[in-house]
Amino acid sequence: MKLPGGMDINAMMQQAQQMQEQMGRQMKELVVDAAAGGGAVAVKMRGDFEVISLTISPDLVKDGDVEMLQDLTVAALNEARRKVEESLKGKLGGMLPPGLM
Repeated sequence: MKLPGGMDINAMMQQAQQMQEQMGRQMKELVVDAAAGGGAVAVKMRGDFEVISLTISPDLVKDGDVEMLQDLTVAALNEARRKVEESLKGKLGGMLPPGLM
């Protein structure tokens, strides 16, 4: 189906699907590292927001401060999420019209 100006809607849809598939692959390949407490809690997260590792320093467990351990874990996870979002904005920003991100 041709639109005014000679644009082919089917070709546009096919291109959009290819871009979506490419972005999905890039998201799974992207891995970010984040840490809190000077590295006492470290997280690795994929671009699809799946946590693939969480490392906690044995010293934190020895201290027995559960609240601090929880706070540092949340901080590291939030930092990893922020890094993924920042990376995705950079990748998506080049594909979308201005003002959509």
